[in-house]
Amino acid sequence: MAYRALAHRSTDDVAVAVSDLKPGEELIIRSLDDGKTHRVKVLEAVPLGHKVALRDLPEGHVVIEYGEKIGRMIQAVKKGGYVHVHNIRTLRWDYGKTPGAKRQGQA
Repeated sequence: MAYRALAHRSTDDVAVAVSDLKPGEELIIRSLDDGKTHRVKVLEAVPLGHKVALRDLPEGHVVIEYGEKIGRMIQAVKKGGYVHVHNIRTLRWDYGKTPGAKRQGQA
């Protein structure tokens, strides 16, 4: 079976499209860690390499990918929706809420 999107872990909130996804497509998405599958109906176009929601993601939800926190939803997305910079903010540079907070190892 050719999977159109893959999740890194079965507990992830998002999967990565391995080809362009079209609204209305019914997908079976495989998790790479344990082979479990998710069924998702695509709600909007998702380009190759971008993320599709595996479950409803409310505003403020911390998104998990690779089993790690990758971002916080700034806008709710339904299962099958497109997750990208317009509705999620990265946690990559979230070093704290204190002005002037420093990264670990920074003087």
